[in-house]
Amino acid sequence: MARVYNFSAGPAVLPEEVLKEAAEEMLDYKGTGMSVMEMSHRSKAFDDIIKTAEQDLRDLMNIPDNYKVMFLQGGASQQFAMIPMNLMKNKVADYIVTGQWAKKAWQEASKYGKANKIASSEDQTFSYIPDCSDLPISEDADYVYICENNTIYGTKYKELPNTKGKTLVADVSSCFLSEPVDVSKYGIIYGGVQKNIGPAGVVIVIMREDLITEDVLEGTPTMLQYKTHADAQSLYNTPPAYGIYICGKVFQWLKKMGGLEEMKKRNEEKAKILYDYLDSSKLFKGTVVEKDRSLMNVPFVTGDEEMDAKFVKEAKAAGFENLKGHRTVGGMRASIYNAMPKEGVEKLVEFMKKFEEANA
Repeated sequence: MARVYNFSAGPAVLPEEVLKEAAEEMLDYKGTGMSVMEMSHRSKAFDDIIKTAEQDLRDLMNIPDNYKVMFLQGGASQQFAMIPMNLMKNKVADYIVTGQWAKKAWQEASKYGKANKIASSEDQTFSYIPDCSDLPISEDADYVYICENNTIYGTKYKELPNTKGKTLVADVSSCFLSEPVDVSKYGIIYGGVQKNIGPAGVVIVIMREDLITEDVLEGTPTMLQYKTHADAQSLYNTPPAYGIYICGKVFQWLKKMGGLEEMKKRNEEKAKILYDYLDSSKLFKGTVVEKDRSLMNVPFVTGDEEMDAKFVKEAKAAGFENLKGHRTVGGMRASIYNAMPKEGVEKLVEFMKKFEEANA
């Protein structure tokens, strides 16, 4: 069976050479006589895996020394609670709501204190990023929260909000490692890895050390305190060991490909192929304001639900998987993460042109 072009939003396509390497090591990792899946997380072999993975990530993102890297579980959704539990000292936080996940994070934070929605793009189905240059930041806000790339709606912040000196917390799940980033602008930058980095089950949290304290909300479980994991180098309990191993391989692949500058260039090229076609097409159209378009997630529609369904069905038959859009937007969505080859996007556009001719 040939591999398909997988445009899933996550779990998503992984680099083929990483999968092949993992397959070769499945039964015997580097002469240990066992799989990483079977290995003690306290073993020397796994200690090397997690330390190397962290160092490679630090190299790729130029993570400053005063930031901790944690490989955790519970996905981005668990962070929605963990962040306020650990950071809401004044019981106030400001949220910019640009999609479903930012909205869920805001709703979760509301359980722990006053979560202010200081800007939102919900009025136009989250199809744009609001102007964040001069927002009503609360004087006593513990942090300002954003979801930097909105997987469902295909929007991306091109400039970070002016937080007026407050700590910025960002969920970067779907743009993680897709372009260079200045980590020092964030207090916390975190994301689930199942979109751009590895298999589902790992969330990576990069956090400034001064934010990691024992001063957390009363009743915060031990497992939901950042200090627990930071102090134990992500080994407080059994970590998602195999997932971390694959992430580590992807970091090495990214280094080999030329790092994040090179990935940004490739991602811009890939996205341009699809957006240029959408802008010229009479049948398909993108749903996002042009200046706020994501390089990772591209939603598009025909304007006719039956036509959309026909397209998704025929695309699947032609080897293009997971193109159905999220129910809140409808239509289609192509997620074109780092591991999606350029030819996958070219072939998709070719198929879309044929479909447009046949259905004109």
